[in-house]
Amino acid sequence: MKKIVILGSTGSIGTQTLDIVRGNKDRLRVTAVAAGHNAKMLEAQIREFDPEVAVLYDEKAAETLKARVSDTGCKVLSGMDGLIEAAALPEADIVVGAMVGMIGIRPTIAAIEAGHDIALANKETLVCAGHVIMPLAKKHGVKILPVDSEHSAIFQSLRAGGHDEIEKILLTASGGPFRGKKTEELGSMTAAEALKHPNWDMGPKVTIDSSTLVNKGLEIMEAHWLFDVPVDDIEVYVHPQSIVHSAVQFLDGAVMAQLGVPDMHIPIQYALFYPERVLLGGKRLDLFEASDLTFERPDMDTFKGLSLAIRAAKRGGNMPTVFNAANEAAVRKFLKDEIRFLQIYDIIEEAMEHVPYSEDPSIEEVFVTERETLEFLC
Repeated sequence: MKKIVILGSTGSIGTQTLDIVRGNKDRLRVTAVAAGHNAKMLEAQIREFDPEVAVLYDEKAAETLKARVSDTGCKVLSGMDGLIEAAALPEADIVVGAMVGMIGIRPTIAAIEAGHDIALANKETLVCAGHVIMPLAKKHGVKILPVDSEHSAIFQSLRAGGHDEIEKILLTASGGPFRGKKTEELGSMTAAEALKHPNWDMGPKVTIDSSTLVNKGLEIMEAHWLFDVPVDDIEVYVHPQSIVHSAVQFLDGAVMAQLGVPDMHIPIQYALFYPERVLLGGKRLDLFEASDLTFERPDMDTFKGLSLAIRAAKRGGNMPTVFNAANEAAVRKFLKDEIRFLQIYDIIEEAMEHVPYSEDPSIEEVFVTERETLEFLC
């Protein structure tokens, strides 16, 4: 019985992780669940999965939850201290990091220091702190198992060859809801239109990032740290069918790819049971039905989120944190209709040009950079 902690259990990845648990109750047990503020949803999860610990980051919501589940044996915690305690529970085997934002960094560090493997879906952990996280995981003998479909595909493809045999990583992108549009068309696009992703069911933040291609830039940064590959050796291909989830090209020219229907249950389950593959119900890929698989070069002049991310990744230091924090601030404004679509890029670029640069930031300095970026944009 593998015991899991789910940080971000009420979000898209978290709820799909619980789907996997439902299908494998004889092999998986939820030890702890954690979320931001949704007391009602967390109560339902507590009553279904009977975890030992539940955490709500919002303290008022946690008090509400505590009263609601007083008839259970579940211990309710709150705040960052609660997240860290849940992540480091000694009885846990694996921690699913699915909280959105930099809030996921400290609990991930605590889980690693407790010796727990990490099923990682939180982008910011590696984007902003990969230079700390990966050496720490190596020190504690902890596996960082990617949950993002693209990184899971690369991880699976790498079972065909060693690290020293990699020539380049081929990172695929759906192109998002605005694929093929030009700058003059993007100026009038609304948040409602940007949230209509053609293939994937994701939360609003990630879906907007897909529409700007910012998500692909963040994934380049993640892949750089996960697979110890230079940024220049990671190439993005727009693949609108979302069938080839990513690939690896080896030194002999062979390309190994992972294909499948667009279903996040597949990479989540792969991470939870790695290195074993376990039966998973659902639709299978039919190559006859898939028919044509097409690949395009990304339009980085129009979708500047990708080119700005590559610039931040190459500079390194705290610049990925500046990029990430500025994008988060811009996406929040866009979702509230306070800015137009193209202003997301302007906000990111302005922050990258003005926030002070640090070459080798500590974790504390990473959070200082985030605060400085948000203060600059106020």
